[in-house]
Amino acid sequence: MTIDEASTRYNIPLDILHEYESWGLCGAVKKVMGAWQYDDQDIERLSMIMTLHDIGFLNDEVEGYMRLLLEGESTKAQRLGMLNKRQSATLNEIHFREMQLDRMDYLRHKIRAESCGDCETGS
Repeated sequence: MTIDEASTRYNIPLDILHEYESWGLCGAVKKVMGAWQYDDQDIERLSMIMTLHDIGFLNDEVEGYMRLLLEGESTKAQRLGMLNKRQSATLNEIHFREMQLDRMDYLRHKIRAESCGDCETGS
């Protein structure tokens, strides 16, 4: 399957496919008549790349994770460490957003209280 076919069939942006190719991780991808050919294993790897992007990994983190994945079982601890680090960062971001929401709620409450105070004084 060509890069355009893979992009269309699996809804993978072409820039992700080009990035994948540039990393040199495409062991089974072969160039046939000037076009890259993807097999099922490449599609599985691309699915993992999309998942890593979706959970917030940056391009260099995705590449590092994929290199470790291709090295095999001996890198499980490192990959788990990367996922734990991303999870921690995501939780920190969630907590920060929760604090922002609390502050917004406080300001909204304050505005409503001021409005009700004006009603009681006849203003």
